[in-house]
Amino acid sequence: MSQLHALAAAAGVARTWQDADGRDQVVSDDALAAVLAALGYQADDDDAASASVAALSEEMSRPPAFLSVDIDAPLALPASLAAAEAAELTMEQGERRSLPIVRGVLPPIAEPGYHRLQIGEHALVLAVAPPRCLLPADLPGVARKRLWGTAIQIPSLHERPAPYGTFADLREAVRLFAARGADAVAISPVHALLSGGTSFYPYSPSSRLFLNAMLVDTSTADAGLSDQKEQELIDWPSGLASRQRELRRAFADLTPEQRQEIDAWSERQGSALHRQAVFDALSLHLDERDWRKWPADYAHPEAPGIAGFATEQTEEIAFHLFAQWLAERSLAAVQGEAKSGGMAIGLIADLAVGIDPAGSDAWALQGTMLTGLTIGAPPDPLGPDGQNWALTGFSPQDLRQSGFAPWIATLRAALRHAGGVRIDHAFGLARLWVVPEGRLASEGAYLSYPFADMLRIIALESHRAGAVVIGEDLGTRPPGFVEPVTDKGILGMRVLWFERNGNGFAPAEDFPAQAIAMTGTHDTATVAGWWTGRDIGWNRRLARGNWHNEETQRMADRSALWSAIGSGTPQPSADTPAPVVEAAIVQMGRTPSVLAIIPLEDLLGLEEQPNLPGTIDEHPNWRRRLSGPLADLLAEPATARRLAALIEARRA
Repeated sequence: MSQLHALAAAAGVARTWQDADGRDQVVSDDALAAVLAALGYQADDDDAASASVAALSEEMSRPPAFLSVDIDAPLALPASLAAAEAAELTMEQGERRSLPIVRGVLPPIAEPGYHRLQIGEHALVLAVAPPRCLLPADLPGVARKRLWGTAIQIPSLHERPAPYGTFADLREAVRLFAARGADAVAISPVHALLSGGTSFYPYSPSSRLFLNAMLVDTSTADAGLSDQKEQELIDWPSGLASRQRELRRAFADLTPEQRQEIDAWSERQGSALHRQAVFDALSLHLDERDWRKWPADYAHPEAPGIAGFATEQTEEIAFHLFAQWLAERSLAAVQGEAKSGGMAIGLIADLAVGIDPAGSDAWALQGTMLTGLTIGAPPDPLGPDGQNWALTGFSPQDLRQSGFAPWIATLRAALRHAGGVRIDHAFGLARLWVVPEGRLASEGAYLSYPFADMLRIIALESHRAGAVVIGEDLGTRPPGFVEPVTDKGILGMRVLWFERNGNGFAPAEDFPAQAIAMTGTHDTATVAGWWTGRDIGWNRRLARGNWHNEETQRMADRSALWSAIGSGTPQPSADTPAPVVEAAIVQMGRTPSVLAIIPLEDLLGLEEQPNLPGTIDEHPNWRRRLSGPLADLLAEPATARRLAALIEARRA
């Protein structure tokens, strides 16, 4: 084995991988060296690779900053600590106890939590995790009940004249669904986006620690908003500018007592919130959204110019603190509405897989994030050239050295006002496809992550928040992924279109119980759109793929789907999707899966999907609006019938 290959193996960079068809693929040495260099391990030649192997070996021989173990299980210590004979454990609640170390093994610990372990001169965090995450059956009042809910794109809502939907509209939607017996409402990410621009893509956040302030509702009217109500598509530049003006007016109207309340709240949140506000204020002040282009005086939170800027711009920073305060209150009110309305889960938050490298998390968490690498996906049938999502994520080695503090904070932020969380691209818990800057997406490699540690932290945070966890596991699963995730109680996603067997579409009874059954996601065709071929029409319009073959295949697939869901009735024509939509909803309702999620687009029988993967401006992604207030739409006979059929199927 060459030194380059030895270095890659030690650093967790896979030289080989299997594609969607199960064929072995090999990463070129050039691509391997580029990934390793971005991780800080030079491998331009054998001498450099040998030096990096030695440096990495020395790094890995040091005592760790973090260890994790399951509750009531012994822990085999790493070699750097195994020679010790005793340890001092300080429980999270403050209790201290001495523990023997026998042949390098720490005895079982019965209390879950983040404890402090002292072995000789070395101290580390010891996370003791429950055996699994909370499951819906563990929640109060659920028992064996089969739950149901919907998925809502917040901006698509409009209960009043406004450029796009807000948390206030979401609260009304939650109230309406709670009244109909729903247990959950899943939403797309509400992470903070880059401020002051036209950013509206929910999966490209500036920060996953804070909220998108442009979704708050100040309950004030803005001039001209009534003219925008009937627009079918959201005009984001105009809408964001309107919301910004609305927020600024609300801030100016605060009373001294309200200012004091916000100041006290901000102090309680700690330094991270203040850094976020400084970042947002600086982006506007410099008129530059990418911190990597800022002057050196502002290049990181401790840079020499930051303190002076914060002193000079106290009012502007106070505005951004106010925006986060209002966003927190607004989202908390939505979850409060859900729980008071009887929902077992309430909101299911969405945790994006990565962050915008230009954003505030990348600026504030330097030393913890990948640099010089973006994440994406290798070539596959959906993306023959691979995908580069232009996002970054945590560095695995820096996560370990930080005691996983950024990962814990990210999970807690997602669960702060939710009864569940969907982890986007959950395969990233085990590995991520990383692409060196300036290279094609196909010139990347898989980088492994501390899978077991991350799963234990998820289980701990699930119990602390009283929340369920869903892993988006659609696509080619990494080897060794399924069993550990299932054992940890993370619910998989089972989407109608992808659940097939040798005879066609899988029957309802074949869906697993520990999963979420869904008619679709924001990235797939709606049931009506699939049946009528609207998704193929978009491919034809955009000259994507081989849509001629798609049309031929769809004819056969319609017959296969109707055989699975049609209960022996005559197959509807391709231009009559309504019976198919209702049958698909009933099919998901009949599954043994613990939770059925029917996207709002399918409950309403809509043909257009919220997002078309692989496009940016060619398709109106994240811009679609509902045709009217949700109460009116839910009252329409066809929608009411679908809801009633879903509820009856879940009861049955």
